[in-house]
Amino acid sequence: MTGSNLESMVGRLYEHLVATRERPIEREASRWIGEADAIAGDLVGAGVSDLDTAVVEERVGHVAELLSNVETTGDPTADEHVETARDLADTISEPNTGSE
Repeated sequence: MTGSNLESMVGRLYEHLVATRERPIEREASRWIGEADAIAGDLVGAGVSDLDTAVVEERVGHVAELLSNVETTGDPTADEHVETARDLADTISEPNTGSE
């Protein structure tokens, strides 16, 4: 995965997590999503292109792990954002996704 593709995907991941902030979601889900949002926000704030790809993949792996704990948010729109964020996180954190 090229640096610009990685940066774009992490940015999209973060946008989907941000989109859940104003949604009426259940407390348990909010906790997991909030932690995932913080990690993704740190990556975006640090500048993905300035970080080693392995570091980005590892941190996004933590995001994927956190989001795997969310079965439902209690809000269909938030559920869609979480599902998309989870798919992006899984794709980003998979080793050898075109980084050659």
